[in-house]
Amino acid sequence: MRALDLSHWRHFCLAAIVFAATSFSACAQNVVAIVAASTPQGTLTRNALRTAFSMRLNKWPDGNRMTVYVLPDYDPIHAAFCKEVLDVYPHQLRLVWDRLVFSGTGQAPREVESEDEMIAKIAVTPGAIGYVKRNKLDERVRSLELY
Repeated sequence: MRALDLSHWRHFCLAAIVFAATSFSACAQNVVAIVAASTPQGTLTRNALRTAFSMRLNKWPDGNRMTVYVLPDYDPIHAAFCKEVLDVYPHQLRLVWDRLVFSGTGQAPREVESEDEMIAKIAVTPGAIGYVKRNKLDERVRSLELY
């Protein structure tokens, strides 16, 4: 009887791991970088996007100031954006931001609590950039094409 219980437990754990991995992967594929619909910039290199979220790029190519918005570190959308779009781990970004803040050489991005708040802030902040799941896009924001 005990061997049977152990077998069921293994199957349950394996199923949970597969479910979590596919759920994260599906989330990651649908996270996009966004700007206000009125922003003239429509494309950005992946490297420039990574530089912007590392707070080392503070102006758009047209000279306008860039304001970066992020979700909390614990948010799965934040993790998906970091890993799948920026190709960095969330803790790596946090280390960069903390170093900037504690050394007095820069500031961390502005943190919002939800995708809805992210969209609302980006829609009214000139030069703002952030990220949401693709299905959250509305007429106030648009996704950036990465190349």
